[in-house]
Amino acid sequence: MKRTASIATLGCKTNQHESVVMEEKLRLAGYELVDFSEGADLVVVNTCTVTAATDSQSRNLIRRARRMNIDCRVIVTGCYAQIDPETLRTIPGVAVVLGNEEKQDLLRYLDDEQQAQIVDVSDIRSSGDSVPLTLSAFTERSRAFVQIQNGCDAFCSYCIIPYARGTSRSMPPEQVIQQVLSLQQQGYPEVVFTGIHIGGYGKDLDPPSSLVELLRRVEDQTEVPRLRLGSVEPTEIPAELLELMAESSRICPHLHIPLQSGDNQVLKRMNRHYTTQFFHELVRTAHNKMPEAAIGLDVIAGYPGESEDEFDHTCRLLENLPISHLHVFPYSRRPGTPAAEVADQLPGELIKSRAAMIRAIGERKNRQFCERFIGRVLEVVVEGGEMDGYSRGLSRNYLSIMFKSNPKLQGKRAWVKILGWKPDGLHGELI
Repeated sequence: MKRTASIATLGCKTNQHESVVMEEKLRLAGYELVDFSEGADLVVVNTCTVTAATDSQSRNLIRRARRMNIDCRVIVTGCYAQIDPETLRTIPGVAVVLGNEEKQDLLRYLDDEQQAQIVDVSDIRSSGDSVPLTLSAFTERSRAFVQIQNGCDAFCSYCIIPYARGTSRSMPPEQVIQQVLSLQQQGYPEVVFTGIHIGGYGKDLDPPSSLVELLRRVEDQTEVPRLRLGSVEPTEIPAELLELMAESSRICPHLHIPLQSGDNQVLKRMNRHYTTQFFHELVRTAHNKMPEAAIGLDVIAGYPGESEDEFDHTCRLLENLPISHLHVFPYSRRPGTPAAEVADQLPGELIKSRAAMIRAIGERKNRQFCERFIGRVLEVVVEGGEMDGYSRGLSRNYLSIMFKSNPKLQGKRAWVKILGWKPDGLHGELI
């Protein structure tokens, strides 16, 4: 009887990419991939540890896997496994705990005869040779992801990720291009470049390179219709990158930029190396060069010691920026980070209240951005998950649009006329 496996993934696009790599390895090893809810023989939980909430979600997924199939074998990997393997190994049913480096050798740990629990988590900060994982296809996905970089050397005071992901290391440009060409041959209409700190791409290579240089080479040597960037730090968005994006017919007009706070003193305490004036000018410049671009920001609410005035500065900055959406994170205390040792931790209810206020700003900004396109015809990539004859499509500038469609269009480009906005987003009709 064929063995079954499922992978449950939490966290960022890098984690999602690495889960797809593990799926491919399992298929090649003879496993049938099934939905998590079906109770597979083997369950891989690819964890996130960016907040205490994601730690809790990871533990809950492990326990749910056991409830679905009491005889299943559970392998736990990802950032939570990297940071706190001892907690995870004590959860009943966990057979293997793997660090982020070890997940690439997943098949090595699948011996059915192995009875003893395995915990294999190396010191990821000391590993400088490992490059991002590659794969040949994105099964049942409309857009493909290419992990061009892994790790981070920024050490923001609130963030555990440099300890979970190691030093910044880049995939050589030749390998990136080969992977894009492979995905192009399979007909993917869009490739998303992901990583932990992609603005730092190429600094560790010999000879050094850059994100701009990589994008130019990809544009010259491949023909995928749409190229999209993941999150880029504000200090790593030079004028050269904005010019390239504005002139390109293939690089999507979409920027995801971590702001984190709109107050200079909080930014300094966060170990973020820019000012609110710099950030304001950057976003304004990007908007002027690409007036229809989606510009989404990350914001942390309730950082330790954040005063009412400091919080108000963040709200005022957000109100004055030409942005399309916000990703809001209530501050979460991460043991091992400098911010966790600060005495002035804010009460949980206050953090939630401030996060809700920022989300409200984001919702208003998003509606204003969406309504600019009513009556327009936009090119979308048709996503999966058709519901009652409706599909969701993603435009070049990151607008999500519902429209009447058919399953044959999944993974293809289509043109949709925007009819209106509803609380669940834009809706339109297929042209």
